[in-house]
Amino acid sequence: MQHIQSFAPIENAHATILILGSMPGVASLRAGQYYAHPRNLFWRIMGELLKFDPASPYALRVQALELAGIALWDVLHSCRRNGSLDSDIDDATLIPNNFAAFFLRHPHIARVFFNGTKAETCYRKQVLHTLGTDSIEYLRLPSTSPANASVPYERKLEMWRVIAARD
Repeated sequence: MQHIQSFAPIENAHATILILGSMPGVASLRAGQYYAHPRNLFWRIMGELLKFDPASPYALRVQALELAGIALWDVLHSCRRNGSLDSDIDDATLIPNNFAAFFLRHPHIARVFFNGTKAETCYRKQVLHTLGTDSIEYLRLPSTSPANASVPYERKLEMWRVIAARD
């Protein structure tokens, strides 16, 4: 199994939302960009929600997230995995990112959305008990991964609309 490491977060001091994946896939690791697999629906969905072209350069897509007050990161700092599937992550090798430090730097984060089941499961098992905050709302959304093809795009988009909803 290959030892892999996640990216630094996409973040700004005014973020109110955090979207968490589990660990970048092979295409993302090669490109050095979040959600780089051409069939991953993340940028298409975010483009629809935030009104930007999902085919625009990566820096512009990142800027659109930042302007919308959205931070993006992965639950895991590192792990061992062959390929890109979350199901292939070796649970004995999970090392989570430092969320205590992240939330100290981002005190305005009020909602955390998980991009799929593995992100939520890892966060709840590896991270949640280490945090002292209970003021954050958590919600799992359907994975945007092409491996989650059983949920059609339209259904995913409808469920992801909660991100753009304002309280």
